[in-house]
Amino acid sequence: MSQNHLDKAARCGEPSYVWRAGQARRLAMILDAAGERVKGRVLENGCGVGMYVEHLTPYGGKVIGLEYDFERAREAGERSPLIVNGAGEGLPFPDESFDLILSHEVLEHVQDDAAAAREMARVLRPGGRIVLFVPNRGYPFETHGVFWRGRYHFGNIPLVNWLPRRWRDKLAPHVRVYTKGDLEKIFVDLPTCFIARTVIFGAYDNVIARYPRLGQALRNVLQWAEKTPLKTWGLSHFWVIEKRNM
Repeated sequence: MSQNHLDKAARCGEPSYVWRAGQARRLAMILDAAGERVKGRVLENGCGVGMYVEHLTPYGGKVIGLEYDFERAREAGERSPLIVNGAGEGLPFPDESFDLILSHEVLEHVQDDAAAAREMARVLRPGGRIVLFVPNRGYPFETHGVFWRGRYHFGNIPLVNWLPRRWRDKLAPHVRVYTKGDLEKIFVDLPTCFIARTVIFGAYDNVIARYPRLGQALRNVLQWAEKTPLKTWGLSHFWVIEKRNM
């Protein structure tokens, strides 16, 4: 893997390059949260190489993808002509122009997450919804790796997210993690309300590919745990946020 790719992964995260059970499950969650809004104007805010744009388009809406990294935006453009190269803190769209916004594991990478949240609220129509996935501070592994002795070390690093915040952020300065309270602070002053808030585990597709029986058992147990207090240690927050009618 080239140094340029590693630097980009640290700065922007790694998008979905393949479509597997984990992505299909999240798509079903997005569609359930969206309802009829998926047939309107839809923005994927941070679309990577365009996998979710491609899979949302057949549901009847006008799906636009915005991506900060130019090379990824160009690759996404091979899947859809409706790709914009831009930053989440300054969305190049008019006020109240979208019925649905998907922010999938992106907010943790932007320079100013509060500004990005304000922009999503600005371009969302009253009654429209933001479907948000972000990393959970309670998850016992830092999935984005750490910065140690002058370089990034990628992989699932245990217990980093459980360290005191200043130590955790020194080890992983390239990515945020969120508690429920952290997310509430970002949206508290915006004209929005919370429709659904939970924590989910992953699909563990990589484990299943190597160890099918073990991986499937792990997936079944952890997705069952989402219905219990054990979800505190889940991988990602999944929130549905609706813009109030003013």
